[in-house]
Amino acid sequence: MNITSTAFVDGGFIPAQHSRNGGDGSPPLSIHGLPRKTRSIALVCHDPDAPRAGGFTHWVVWNIAPDIDEIVSGTLPPHAVEGINDWGVHQWGGPQPPSGVHRYIFYLYALDTMLDLPTNTNRRGLEEAIQDHLLETATITGLFGARRTTTMQGG
Repeated sequence: MNITSTAFVDGGFIPAQHSRNGGDGSPPLSIHGLPRKTRSIALVCHDPDAPRAGGFTHWVVWNIAPDIDEIVSGTLPPHAVEGINDWGVHQWGGPQPPSGVHRYIFYLYALDTMLDLPTNTNRRGLEEAIQDHLLETATITGLFGARRTTTMQGG
């Protein structure tokens, strides 16, 4: 199983139009090679380099249908559910590091079930819920650098 993007290569820089100050549209993502028993997909984007304990989560999504092979930039697949990111909203919240270059890791989870979670579920809640249902995991990491030092709380 793998996850790729036409916007950036694994370990490459995420274009500014996907950042908090550059349009804030989620990057396009492609999904390939899901395990045969996959019933749903979950997705998390997390910045472990953010200057707060535990990093900063930018996107939490679950119940993506296993026949979805592409998530178009700035969209949510039909019937998918967005949880709460660390910006406190139900949507993609693009990179906005306060300083330096940060890693934005997109975690793709193939699950053996659909999830019945409240919409206020965050990354930790999702990760707890999928523990007994995880078939396989894949990641892609994008980089994004601060243009200037700020006092923003994001990642």
